[in-house]
Amino acid sequence: MIAYIEGKLRYKSPEYIIVDVGGIGYQLYVSLNTFYELPDQGMVAGLNVYTHVREDTLELFGFFSMEEKRIFLKLVGINGIGPRLALNILSGITPGELEEAVYRGNVKRLQSVPGVGKKIAERMILELKDKLSTERKEKPGVRIPTLSESTGVESDAIAALLSLGYRAMEAEKAVAIARADFADGAEIRLEKLLKDALKYLAK
Repeated sequence: MIAYIEGKLRYKSPEYIIVDVGGIGYQLYVSLNTFYELPDQGMVAGLNVYTHVREDTLELFGFFSMEEKRIFLKLVGINGIGPRLALNILSGITPGELEEAVYRGNVKRLQSVPGVGKKIAERMILELKDKLSTERKEKPGVRIPTLSESTGVESDAIAALLSLGYRAMEAEKAVAIARADFADGAEIRLEKLLKDALKYLAK
């Protein structure tokens, strides 16, 4: 089982990355929260890894922090939540916010994450509340991300939001609003654009 990978970041996207370790490229699926923390392409990156093995598939999921991996492992232990949905959940809510929502029984906040219906949200609260309450530490809230429009960066942001399950109109509107906050002539970074778009969508 692969638990940690460190190497040159050969490819970086909101959905997955490729890390070159000794000339071998490992593809890892990542959440948007991890994507925001990654260095630029070509730089060295180190990620905690969850190895998912099925009869016909071997997939790697990468996490910038052990906290995110810890929450991911608890999510996949819930009936009805597989690795892809768990990663999708962690793209729509930070680990700290998820713990806070579970602790407070905030079904509405959990349902705001694409792919999470009322039954899954209620199951998350039921199965995670006791587990997380014993580990819970007060943490400051962390902003949630977002996507929009149609330059190359804006198109990438919209595509990332669509992959999370947001509708096209929602994604385009969020990205447009996030884009408007950038000063004229300012560099538009995908990470920042996604964060601001998701912040709008989380309202």
